[in-house]
Amino acid sequence: MSPLKRSNNIAARMGRWSANHWKTAVFGWLAFVVASVVLGGAIGTKYLEEDDLAVGEAATANKIIEAGFPQSPDEQGEIVLLQSKTLTADDPAFEAAIKDVTKTLDAYPNVRKLDSPLEQGREDLISDDRHAAMIQFSPKGDYDQAIAYIDTIVAGVDKTAERHPALDIEELGSASTGKAVDEAFSNMLKTAGMIALPLTLIILLFVFGSAVAALVPLLLAITAVMATTSLIAFPSQIVPVDEQIGEVILLIGLAVGIDYSLFYLRREREERAAGRSEHAALEAAAATSGRAVLVSGITVLIAMAGMFLSGDKSFMSFSIGTMMVVAVAMIGSLTVLPALLGRLGDKVEKGRIPFVHRLRSKNGESRVWGAILDRVLRRPVVSAVAAGAVLIALTVPALSLNTTTTGLDDISIPEIEPMKRLDDAFPGGNDPATVAIKANDVRAPQVQDAIVALKKEALATGQLKGPIEVEASRDNTVATVDITLVGSGTDAESQAALATLREDVLPSTLGEVEGVEYAVTGTTALDKDWEDKMKTSAPLVFGFVLLFAFLIMLASFRSIVVALKAILLNLLSVGAAYGILVALFQWGWGESLLGFQSNGGITPWLPMFLFVILFGLSMDYHVFILSRVREAYDRGLSNEEAVAYGIKSTAGVVTSAATVMIGTFLVFAVLPVIDMKEM
Repeated sequence: MSPLKRSNNIAARMGRWSANHWKTAVFGWLAFVVASVVLGGAIGTKYLEEDDLAVGEAATANKIIEAGFPQSPDEQGEIVLLQSKTLTADDPAFEAAIKDVTKTLDAYPNVRKLDSPLEQGREDLISDDRHAAMIQFSPKGDYDQAIAYIDTIVAGVDKTAERHPALDIEELGSASTGKAVDEAFSNMLKTAGMIALPLTLIILLFVFGSAVAALVPLLLAITAVMATTSLIAFPSQIVPVDEQIGEVILLIGLAVGIDYSLFYLRREREERAAGRSEHAALEAAAATSGRAVLVSGITVLIAMAGMFLSGDKSFMSFSIGTMMVVAVAMIGSLTVLPALLGRLGDKVEKGRIPFVHRLRSKNGESRVWGAILDRVLRRPVVSAVAAGAVLIALTVPALSLNTTTTGLDDISIPEIEPMKRLDDAFPGGNDPATVAIKANDVRAPQVQDAIVALKKEALATGQLKGPIEVEASRDNTVATVDITLVGSGTDAESQAALATLREDVLPSTLGEVEGVEYAVTGTTALDKDWEDKMKTSAPLVFGFVLLFAFLIMLASFRSIVVALKAILLNLLSVGAAYGILVALFQWGWGESLLGFQSNGGITPWLPMFLFVILFGLSMDYHVFILSRVREAYDRGLSNEEAVAYGIKSTAGVVTSAATVMIGTFLVFAVLPVIDMKEM
């Protein structure tokens, strides 16, 4: 192999310094990780609250309610559901069970606002077929306070249920079910993480063919994830983060951390196999793959930064978390990795798996990819047209993409089943739309007349139903009107009912009273306003990512054609991913092919998140391949030779890196939530 000129790019300089000061680099990194964990744990991470996610009219309504009811914590609603296939609510045994449960609940000092179906005027707490009834109450305090003692109340209800074996009696609600679901998901995510790590190690063992070489990237990625998961506590004090930020950091951190180490380490091994000394091989890897890692990392950082333009606080927190873990992983790859390689030298090949090495030629090229690419490069036009046609065909389904909010039926865990049974017995009656009303005096005759008219017109639509509950603030400046929407709360029927309320009923009633401000919130309203916000912000995010990716490619390779091709090819890749997603989950092909449940649409947050992640990571691979092509061309190879050499020498590495990502993400597809399966 011809000698490489000594490079002075920043990656090469970082690599040389780290190799010459390996103790400082390695122990400095370990100290950084430990300090991050300690300091992050001491500060604590601030998470987003439910109101932080509200946008549009729903956010306005929440602010009105908060101003009128400032002392009210987020009230938790609990329900005890009583059901029987044979008995009805009129049977003495059923009534006795209701009285017993009510008496049990009333004995707890933390139970307030206890409502029984046996009370006068509470027929709404009995199902239409009269085979189910519910007892409602509110635990004292907010969610965090309620979950501290809710298990005691649940245990009391369970003991009461034992005295009435003819009925199915179970407690559910925001505190009891919320706590159980949170614990279930936490355990599942931990299990998924525990599976992902050994699976990644197994893949890396086959990629490198040796135990030491496989462990180095994995340990570097894990420490980067640990540091970032703790460091996120610092920005969270200013911008609270989503509760799922840890899982996002784990997925992206493992993916890019292993990718960058893989690019670097494989190049160093190739140079060493080609006859260079340990020092020269490391220097060559730092100057070439190190630079590619730097450019790739910056590209991914900018792609992730696009989520800031969404205006959604969850996406903003994902942006912060992913940018941080990419930056930490990139710095670790450019400093700690060369330090370890400089120290280990050829010992990095310890613990070899012999047959894996035979799959690669001596110059590091993949034998399999080499055979494929020889045929592809003989007929480049035919190959390009064929590959382009396949990608376009896969993209076509994406043209029909529509979003659907995740409902109860899209979650398959035992803890959520009581909620489904409640929904079956009392369809569409759990989470009403809340009209927030602000006026100088909500008790004024004209306002009260408008509220009466609101009730009458709402019920007359057939899309809105009772009971309609009205509550006024102590200073009489704010009132809330709770109205139940037909449908499940997340389906088209509920969306249509919300539109009727907002566009027809309210303008013709409250809208006729001068000086009255009103807005609608609730689960359905929150989802609708969030989806509308994403539709307006998505073009900004997409445009930002495309523009800056183009500029980075242009600055890195000094070619408009190369930059445009990179953008086009990556758009085709993203489009194909969207198309497959639509076919599997929206069209329902996944139900027959893979057993994936279909709910007729894609979860609303996924398209934007997927675009940013896919585009950033696919540009990652593009930069790595083009860097090798450019390197070969600069060393005197013809254009055709440089392309052939660049692709052949990187195809195996890119495929290996992608395989690691696929394995990592695939683990989360087994989680019983449609959102995770789609992601």
